[in-house]
Amino acid sequence: MQMLYNSDHYVVVEFDMGADAPDGGDGKGGYEIVDKLSRRGIFLNGAVADGFKAGVDALVERDPTEEEVDDFIAGYTQLAQQPVILH
Repeated sequence: MQMLYNSDHYVVVEFDMGADAPDGGDGKGGYEIVDKLSRRGIFLNGAVADGFKAGVDALVERDPTEEEVDDFIAGYTQLAQQPVILH
């Protein structure tokens, strides 16, 4: 698990489900995105995670502002349904 991004609005964490995972993993991972303002999160894996990574890679090449990154992430958090619950 590695935090990739943390702004006033969003947190993005990468999960690596490689060979070190308890179940042996499939070499794939995923991304958890938490919208701090709505207090909801979403986990992306598979083709959606691949598309997210490709979009982030393209965005990073342009040296984006925090606002541009947040706008990109907002497109994914529209799907977020899981409430963030603190114990």
